[in-house]
Amino acid sequence: MDEQLQIDMDEFLPLRDVVFNTLRRAILTGQLKPGERLMEVHLANKLGVSRTPIREAIRKLELEGLVIMIPRRGAEVARITEKSLKDVLEVRRALDALSVELACDRITEEDMKRLLQACQDFEKAAKGKDASVIAKADVALHDIIVEATGNQRLAQLVNNLSEQMYRYRFVYIKEESKHDMLVAEHREIYESIASRDKERAARAAKLHIDNQEKSIIRQIRLENESRLNKQP
Repeated sequence: MDEQLQIDMDEFLPLRDVVFNTLRRAILTGQLKPGERLMEVHLANKLGVSRTPIREAIRKLELEGLVIMIPRRGAEVARITEKSLKDVLEVRRALDALSVELACDRITEEDMKRLLQACQDFEKAAKGKDASVIAKADVALHDIIVEATGNQRLAQLVNNLSEQMYRYRFVYIKEESKHDMLVAEHREIYESIASRDKERAARAAKLHIDNQEKSIIRQIRLENESRLNKQP
């Protein structure tokens, strides 16, 4: 378990919610890794709380599918499976394509400037090695596109998937060899929206998701092979 795992206190939230948010964020960002056991006593000592909020947090995380209970073993961080990945990205692909198509028609000049700045910010972030900074810049860019559609229902649907996407996105972003491709894909999306070319924009958005899916599936399979090879 990452030695830097720390509770992030919020004076406006009950302790159980603070613990839940802390563990949830640690799972989404990979601090708590897929397959890692969540031992109540260890986590309680680590975060300086009793076992009760830890137990409540684990129960809520199980309901979200981020934690699974293993008989005679206890709770562990749910692994990213090809099925769960494909289910989420299948929906996100359609939503992203719709978002860029609507943005081509509706984006304002002010939002276009913000989108260009977001592309530049992502490019700058990608030159660093901090996956959290890169992921944040990536989310900011896509948020501008969704906002530009002016469609609140679409924004709600994207938001519902965003945190599940964050976990997959984080796995992808940690693969440094893909950073240049991500920069190029964002540029293509920006340029297609700037030229109001809906077909080009939808194609670029779908390719962006397709490349993420291929990369993450490759990593899932490599991890599975490694785990099988370690078994006696």
